[in-house]
Amino acid sequence: MGLEEVLNDVQEEVKKAYEMRADLQRSSRRITKSAKRAIFAIHKGDLEEARRLLDEARRGLGELKELLLQNPEVAGLGLLNPAFQEYVEGEAFLALVSGSEPPGPEELGVPPEQYLLGLADVIGEFRRRALDALKEGRLEEAEECLKTMEDLYMDLISLDEAQAVVPELRRKCDIARRLIEATRGDIVVEVRRRALEEAMEKLADLVRKAREGGRSWRGTPRA
Repeated sequence: MGLEEVLNDVQEEVKKAYEMRADLQRSSRRITKSAKRAIFAIHKGDLEEARRLLDEARRGLGELKELLLQNPEVAGLGLLNPAFQEYVEGEAFLALVSGSEPPGPEELGVPPEQYLLGLADVIGEFRRRALDALKEGRLEEAEECLKTMEDLYMDLISLDEAQAVVPELRRKCDIARRLIEATRGDIVVEVRRRALEEAMEKLADLVRKAREGGRSWRGTPRA
């Protein structure tokens, strides 16, 4: 076989690999979109729709993993990592909101590293949930969200070896710590606001009763 034929064959292989990577990236984006929509549905309280979208994402991931097994030359490119992480985030978020423990990486069929990174992102979703609760006056729910954030953070930060071999995990834990501090601050502000509001209401009630009784708000008889 001459060099020209060899180069033509190489070109065809390169073209095939490029087209496959492009297909994988498009499919990965579709899966990521389904998982993101599921997370949005959870925030809206539509857990049934979230479950449907996550099942859709799971099927898509299964099909892509089969394709990668048949084409190992592109398996190590990490093309599915964003989809894995978003899917884990959605599944873990749905489980925790439903009062269950998050499923593990084997149950979800995702690599351990991507599982940890996706789980770390759940902390951000609970901050959003806490802020929504505060806006609607549900302080207790916001405090529960903060506790979930803290529990997840402590579980992840204790994985010293994992943080050493998965550098992005440390970065996400640093972000999570800042989110927790910000959420704690928001809750403290709301607690103080409520306390001040209650004190002002009590004072207003005292003034009203004093006026009705013919006394000044300080408790002395009017002249």
